[in-house]
Amino acid sequence: MTQTADFDTALRSLLNDVLGLGAARAEALTADSGLFGALPELDSMAVASLLTEIEDRFDVVIDDDEVDGDMLDTFGGLLAFIRAKRGEA
Repeated sequence: MTQTADFDTALRSLLNDVLGLGAARAEALTADSGLFGALPELDSMAVASLLTEIEDRFDVVIDDDEVDGDMLDTFGGLLAFIRAKRGEA
């Protein structure tokens, strides 16, 4: 399995765990699937939990000025952000 596939799988698992999406909904996410504003589970309170889990599971530090609408807009955008933070982009 490639590093990209590992990140994809780990992010789906994280979204399932933090937001309670269920495995089927998490698996159905595509790169263009909307997140913030599209998933009712991802409200402003859930964003804090999501960011904390991303930091813990992917061993990255997310600065406040890095959190923006683009980062949380789509599954693909969030995945690209994580890959960039890990130096994989």
